[in-house]
Amino acid sequence: MGPALASSGGGGTAGDYGSGALSGVGTGAGVAFLYRAMAQGRMSVVVPVSDVGAVALPVLVGVAFLGERPAAVAWAGIAVAVPAGRTRGVVVPGRARSAVAPRWARTAGSVTPGVSAAPAASVGFGVRFLAMAQVGADGGLWPVVVSRGASVLLIAVVLAPYRSPVMLPGRLAAVAGVGGAVGTVAILLHLAATRHQLMAVATVLTALYPAVPVLPAPAFLHERLTRRQTAGLVCAAAAIALIALR
Repeated sequence: MGPALASSGGGGTAGDYGSGALSGVGTGAGVAFLYRAMAQGRMSVVVPVSDVGAVALPVLVGVAFLGERPAAVAWAGIAVAVPAGRTRGVVVPGRARSAVAPRWARTAGSVTPGVSAAPAASVGFGVRFLAMAQVGADGGLWPVVVSRGASVLLIAVVLAPYRSPVMLPGRLAAVAGVGGAVGTVAILLHLAATRHQLMAVATVLTALYPAVPVLPAPAFLHERLTRRQTAGLVCAAAAIALIALR
């Protein structure tokens, strides 16, 4: 990551900052809808659903409008990654909703818990990946700072009408801080990846994130992996191997 982001002191252009801000808006919207979805349904269900747009949108834009042409083996990896990101389990009834989630996140829908909000989250994440990939190689890290600021601002605007408490208990604040730090590192790594390879390919690899929460779900959330989820994890490993061979 070092060489790719070596220009961290660069000022960047207006376009770089605009891309960073748009990426932040996508992040904020994606996180807000994903949190709502997880408060209503199982994490191992809604997280993979939130991956669909995150994969499809950047790939379609990259191929249709940016002239990207992945190699045949990379296309094979992309094809294998699609079922890897959609490994859903069996939905748990409404009792699975988080008791500590804010009122705006606990509103029940008329469809399968969590699934209605997950596609909106996927579009937000797709915008995040697509916009961040447009930051120039000389843009430095300030567009990432703008992105994080925009995401926090958007979430604050979403929460304002619900008068949610601003301060969190110590443990929750620590967890949120760690999550934010990990998210920032992830954005930096994605930015570095887009400077080494096609955006479509880098985004597909990044969008295999559903495999991460699905793996520990049985141990920490007592959610059993289904055959489809197990097959999806195998597809995720195959996708990484195929794209790495490009």
